[in-house]
Amino acid sequence: MSKLIVKQAYTQKPLAEVDFNTAADVEKMLVTATKLHKNGCLPAFQRIEILTKLANLMQAEQADFAKLIANEGGKPLRDARVEVTRAIDGIGLAIAKIRSAKGQEVPMDLTEAGAGRLAFTTLEPIGVVVAVSAFNHPLNLIIHQVVPAIATGCPVIVKPAEATPLCCLRFAELVAAAGLPEGWLQTAVLAIPESEKLVTDSRVAFFSFIGSAKVGWMLKSKLAPGTRCSLEHGGVAPLIFDEYADVEGFVAGVVKAGFYHAGQVCVSVQRIFVPANRAEAIAEKIAQAVDKLVVGDAINEETDVGPLIFPREVDRVSEWVNEAISEGAKLITGGEKIGETCYQPSVLLNPNAKSKVSNMEIFGPVVCVYGYENIAQAIEIANSLEVAFQAAVFSDNIKIAINTAKAIDASAVMINDYTTFRTDWMPFAGRKHSGYGTGGIGHTMDDMLEHKMLVIKH
Repeated sequence: MSKLIVKQAYTQKPLAEVDFNTAADVEKMLVTATKLHKNGCLPAFQRIEILTKLANLMQAEQADFAKLIANEGGKPLRDARVEVTRAIDGIGLAIAKIRSAKGQEVPMDLTEAGAGRLAFTTLEPIGVVVAVSAFNHPLNLIIHQVVPAIATGCPVIVKPAEATPLCCLRFAELVAAAGLPEGWLQTAVLAIPESEKLVTDSRVAFFSFIGSAKVGWMLKSKLAPGTRCSLEHGGVAPLIFDEYADVEGFVAGVVKAGFYHAGQVCVSVQRIFVPANRAEAIAEKIAQAVDKLVVGDAINEETDVGPLIFPREVDRVSEWVNEAISEGAKLITGGEKIGETCYQPSVLLNPNAKSKVSNMEIFGPVVCVYGYENIAQAIEIANSLEVAFQAAVFSDNIKIAINTAKAIDASAVMINDYTTFRTDWMPFAGRKHSGYGTGGIGHTMDDMLEHKMLVIKH
């Protein structure tokens, strides 16, 4: 059996070796999951007991999980601790949803044809769930994809990202320790051919995917007839700055929202639109704050910006920045590799609209500032791409702020806050190429439940 070598994100030294699962393993997993679904789900009280115990077990290992996230994923330790807290809270959201989930009464006497009948719906688990996850939140994304399946009574097979399987594997061990019977959660460490076999199998009822648009839409096109899905891809998040008095506060927030996890976040601030007569001054202020960030190993307490997930990503970001500069962008700060695994946090001013940094998701520690002549122009440019996820507008004029928010093509627009804002209970979805379906613990549980209507003639 071949091995996956999991590396420490900054040093690239081996952390662990994990066995790859085979095509035969995939078949066994699907047989097991299908049989469990056909035999009926666990009662709600048992699911609540299991998830409550799971939350307690995770709480006891909170510090260990944070270190694991920092080591395998490269997220700075301070931010990794926040991720663990969110993950544990997410279990509580699922428990609350179990308690409140219900079918609905369907009025039947609205016409003569329906008179004499009573109708209502009940909720049933959709079936076997397959979840393919991403590296950038190696614990909380697993929670968002797996816990809703457990909570709704669906057997689930989860494939963690190859770079970050260790959080998922430990989570699965704790789920078993919490009392979930064998087979209801199975973890699959797979190469691409085996992953595709798993996802496209006709026994899969629901497919949850977090990752690149290219892969996500390709897999959706190959799903078996009847398989439902939810896809969460990235964006090229726009932020429009109007007249806003607290410039210092704005800049501090931009630095966090643009360089959190080295920019490897699907809603990371990437395109900042500022009135043309202020664009360079704002870019310089952002650069001054960026230059104070500590870049290094994520496991160190003082680190603000950790490594990119693979050395090849450092090379890619470097190529994109150099291309942008050659095509007319002004480099305000950064623009250099820092060793094999880190890239210097960078600020670019007025990149060409055709440069990759202007129309593709950077997924690296780079923000771009663009000068605009009027807000209508900024909105037009912000809406010009085939991605539409979360966006932001900053203005002390509430009328301008609301009108701009209405005009921006995005699934969520933050007013006087950043594109990165999210709570785990809010709907989280991308438009156009940015995704399909709606994420968030409760919303995912809704997707994993089907209504069955019962009509009683009396």
